[in-house]
Amino acid sequence: QVQLVESGGGLVQAGGSLRLSCAASGRTFSTLSMAWFRQTPGKDREFVAAIWWNGGRPYYADSVKVRVAVSRDNAKNTVYLQMNNLKPEDTGAYYCAAPKSPWNVAFYSRNYPHPTAYDYWGQGTQVTVSS
Repeated sequence: QVQLVESGGGLVQAGGSLRLSCAASGRTFSTLSMAWFRQTPGKDREFVAAIWWNGGRPYYADSVKVRVAVSRDNAKNTVYLQMNNLKPEDTGAYYCAAPKSPWNVAFYSRNYPHPTAYDYWGQGTQVTVSS
């Protein structure tokens, strides 16, 4: 079982930055791929970024590429999402997600952007970007 708790959201002006954190419980965190998604009311959950268990192989949605960086600290059981040059369209609830078991590279490469591939979700942290 993995429990995820996001933090770091808030209200920021366009062009500003935020760093989101996702603290995980459970001994298996360091073996799991992790991902960030976001959601706005009335829309499906949208992939933002993913990271391989050892911090490599990051993937980003085209809408955030260049402006966002995902990282992790396995010693702290935490994954981060650094967001720069924020835009109003980045507004939403941001969630971190984890699968229940480790993925091989092939599975990760095919499934990282799909919410249904993940088993554990945090409660979300709200990001609001004003224009």
